Amino acid sequence: MMTVGLFGALWTSAVRAQEVTKESVDGIVNFHRLETTVACSGAIKPGAIPNIKKMGFVSIINLREPTESGANIEDEAAAAKAVGLRYYSIPLNANSPDTAAADRFLEAISQKGTEPAFIHCAGGGRAATMWFIKRMAVDHWDVDRAAKEATDLACGRHAKVRIVVGREFLMENDMAWFFKMFRRATLI
Repeated sequence: MMTVGLFGALWTSAVRAQEVTKESVDGIVNFHRLETTVACSGAIKPGAIPNIKKMGFVSIINLREPTESGANIEDEAAAAKAVGLRYYSIPLNANSPDTAAADRFLEAISQKGTEPAFIHCAGGGRAATMWFIKRMAVDHWDVDRAAKEATDLACGRHAKVRIVVGREFLMENDMAWFFKMFRRATLI
């Protein structure tokens, strides 16, 4: 089981990770790229998927639920397959997160050949949140550094991420605790 140490109180650090850039891409809402490693965005249209491939991404991880307005998971998956991209549908409900979704995300993003990955949801907040979890659980980043990067990747109205955690250790089987803490985070 993975153990992640979460250190810190209220995140306000100015620590800079890799450079995050915002780009305007037709058919993609709130596109933010972390150099060549990952991009997080809001909703995408299946017609934008060939451009995602041209940008050098090798996989798409979709965090939208099939019941969300505008979520077109089947057409998106077909478009990804047509251009040779790996496609993962990992529905994540932001109001009632399931720890299994975090486990599935970590499994997908950790597979060899998944990065550079294009991660998206409806607005970009869930995408940045899951990348934050990956940085903490897999890359063993400290909370300030991971939160800074997640803040830079968060999109639109999710421009700031504040995470309040104590000096707790999080076991993989205690992701529910993490999600409770993250739901208390301010995503504005």
